[in-house]
Amino acid sequence: MDDAFTLLRQAVDLLPEVAVAENGQTVGDVRRDIELQEWEMALDVLIEIADVHPVSIDFWEMLTEAARQMMVDRSRRWCEWRGWEVKHGTIRATLTLLGADEGGRQSAFSGDGRLRPLWGIGHRTADGRQDLDVARLWVEFAPQLGPGETADVRLAPLRPERWQHLKPGDVITMYEAQPTAGIAEIIEVVPPRV
Repeated sequence: MDDAFTLLRQAVDLLPEVAVAENGQTVGDVRRDIELQEWEMALDVLIEIADVHPVSIDFWEMLTEAARQMMVDRSRRWCEWRGWEVKHGTIRATLTLLGADEGGRQSAFSGDGRLRPLWGIGHRTADGRQDLDVARLWVEFAPQLGPGETADVRLAPLRPERWQHLKPGDVITMYEAQPTAGIAEIIEVVPPRV
């Protein structure tokens, strides 16, 4: 297994020289960070570029392993997540959690993909009862989400094929127990790139 620094060099070589992040950082900036041994900065910029420019599963696997070796746990989980999305597609939604006074959760949860709530996405059992599905949850642009708060989220279904019917504008329901824990409106569905 290559070391983290070699993996970062290999990952940058997978990008076209013209690839640019939303914040204007370029492949050249990553190469400079690598030369200056600014390893975490190089990792962060590679992630930023890949969030805009389509990349392969191999790219995300290199960044995942580099982040693991560098002991940057949240970045490692994000790179694993993005690799999963390349293979299975992306479901983004705007989630509003019910407040504690409405029967929702009592405290915030970490938004880094570890929560695996149940979702009502329109499926029914043979006898007509609601059939719930599991999906991990990543909160975009925030480390956590608390009662009564709203944020854009990414969902990683346990069985992605059961979510293929969803489209922007659909409303789905999050459950952690009875009653409902939150309501989400789908804002984007991107098919797998594999």
